[in-house]
Amino acid sequence: QVQLVESGGGLVQAGGSLRLSCAASGRSFSSYAMAWFRQAPGKEREFVAAVMWSGDTTYYADSVKGRFTISRDNAKNTVFLQMNSLKPEDTAVYYCAADGGGVHIRNYSYWGQGTQVTVSS
Repeated sequence: QVQLVESGGGLVQAGGSLRLSCAASGRSFSSYAMAWFRQAPGKEREFVAAVMWSGDTTYYADSVKGRFTISRDNAKNTVFLQMNSLKPEDTAVYYCAADGGGVHIRNYSYWGQGTQVTVSS
């Protein structure tokens, strides 16, 4: 079992930056792929970024490529999402997820409660 707790969301102006953190409990953190998804009001949850267990391999949605960076610290059981050059369309609840990896929601068994990111124009 893995429990995930996100933090770092908030209100920021367009062009600004935020850093999301996801703290995981459990002894097997380093064996899981970790990912961030987001869900805007009235829309389906969508993939944002993922990082494999070693941290060497990452994946990004085209909409965030070049602006967002996912990373992990296995010693601290934490995964991060650095978000730069934020746009109003990045406004959503951001969810941390853990399990097998890839871009599909079905690949992830463990989810956090989400943190709100609001980007004002």
